[in-house]
Amino acid sequence: MDFLPIFLNIRNKVCLVVGGGEVAARKAMLLLQAGAQVSVVAPELDSAFNAYVARGKINYCAECFQLEHLHNIMLVIAATNDRTINQQVSEAAQQRQIPVNVVDDPKLCTFIMPSIIDRSPLLIAVSSGGQSPVLARILRAQLEALIPVAYARVASIAGKFRQQVKQHFIHPEKRRLFWEKVLQGPFTEMVLAGKDKTAQDYLLQSLQHEKDESPQGEVYLVGAGPGNPDLLTFRAMRLMQQADVVVYDRLVSAAILDMVRRDATRIYAGKERNKHTLEQESINQLLVRLAQEGKRVLRLKGGDPFIFGRGGEEIETLASHHIPFQVVPGITAASGVAAYAGIPLTHRDYAQSCIFVTGHLKNKMIDLDWAHLARPNQTIVIYMGLLGLPVLCQQLIVHGLPSSTPAAIIQQGTTQKQKIVTGTLQTLPNLTAAVNLTPPTLIIVGEVVKLHQNLTWFEPTS
Repeated sequence: MDFLPIFLNIRNKVCLVVGGGEVAARKAMLLLQAGAQVSVVAPELDSAFNAYVARGKINYCAECFQLEHLHNIMLVIAATNDRTINQQVSEAAQQRQIPVNVVDDPKLCTFIMPSIIDRSPLLIAVSSGGQSPVLARILRAQLEALIPVAYARVASIAGKFRQQVKQHFIHPEKRRLFWEKVLQGPFTEMVLAGKDKTAQDYLLQSLQHEKDESPQGEVYLVGAGPGNPDLLTFRAMRLMQQADVVVYDRLVSAAILDMVRRDATRIYAGKERNKHTLEQESINQLLVRLAQEGKRVLRLKGGDPFIFGRGGEEIETLASHHIPFQVVPGITAASGVAAYAGIPLTHRDYAQSCIFVTGHLKNKMIDLDWAHLARPNQTIVIYMGLLGLPVLCQQLIVHGLPSSTPAAIIQQGTTQKQKIVTGTLQTLPNLTAAVNLTPPTLIIVGEVVKLHQNLTWFEPTS
């Protein structure tokens, strides 16, 4: 994050706006809406200020900015059309440890003004870090349409019961579960329909029927897909926001992990070749223990948990201990990475079947049914085969595939670090060695690889 998003209480605090134009007037209006006492310094004021001056809403000083104007000021906004003056205001404020915003000049700011969705007491702020204010406004407009004005009443009514709920539930997890159940249920719909009294009665009845007992633990086995956050399912995102603990693998991208509830405990259980942070049996028992403690556990795996993800082993252990669980499929690397590489896994002119295998080396060998793999009109997708690529290509040739068979290896497919190397079974190992690819990678062998050049569409920026 370039800026820490915070909500600042400026009620009855003196804030300064330097500038008298229309932009300065808009900033003054925002400060007034937040309850601040607003002082404006400018040689003259735009007509946009007339209403504020007439009603005595601002304290106007008709002169150029001077250092003494910063005395006893909590916050400053510089909104003149003269960058020299704006820079002077910024430097003086920063020397005095006063938060300062310079309109449309992020380099001179210690805080920035976001686009705001106001459903007070519910506030939502959208910011691009000063890089694209128009984009922030577009996103704000989209959110405005999705969030009814009545959510202000939802927040206010919930706030009235907050202390009562806190006293009723000793366990914080149980308290959070209660609010999630209420706010995602009939209560909110009643408020949105204008039935505030009915909604309050419902909330009170719900509270009286809920016992303060240790919450029931559960495990969510969720596929995180091949790396691009846009490829997560809606259900995956919902459970990511509900979990108390997340146990995640090496193949879960940082961008996806950032979408997990921020106060959830994170436990890394990644596996790299010959380097396991936790052995599989230890992971199985960890999930059991956390659930028995009443935690909602998100087991987050790259790709799909049931395709080379050992998800079956984990839920077998959970089932044997009578732990409730859910399974949320993810887009497996084969389909996601192939799509982003412009390589259809099947095509009636090239391949009528597709097979997935793993390419782990063991004692410099790979134990696969080579005769079954080396068939014409079939696409072979090999997971985790970077280190064993020379062996894979050699064995497929030995068992009958032509050395000219098209093949590709894709690094970190679907992400901005995607890199594709194409060749043949004979040339791909040397081509790959020359560009120093890093895991995770996916290998695709078959005539469909020929289509990559014409069908490629994804253009990573890095």
